[in-house]
Amino acid sequence: MSDKVDAPNSTDAGSGPRDGAAGPKAIIKNVDMSEEMQQESVDITSAALEKYSIEKDIAAQIKKEFDRRHGATWHVVVGKNFGSYVTHETKHFIYFYIGSLAFLIWKT
Repeated sequence: MSDKVDAPNSTDAGSGPRDGAAGPKAIIKNVDMSEEMQQESVDITSAALEKYSIEKDIAAQIKKEFDRRHGATWHVVVGKNFGSYVTHETKHFIYFYIGSLAFLIWKT
């Protein structure tokens, strides 16, 4: 089953790395996934941000890691200015910010 989510209509909630690592805190805007997968999303994204500076490369790394860990088919959008309305598999959606970049990760 899938849900349609309009990501911009959501409430703010914060989540940061559990180990107290330096860097901007993740601000969760909308989520439909377990707490563990939320933290994993932030951790995978933080690692991609450390490795790459181009948004398409960051997105590719995040997608590759999610596909590897959780099976296909994951989708990732990274950017500063975009709109979205996606259909996703239940419990497999997250929309958050780290710094000025927005991250949208979902599975279909």
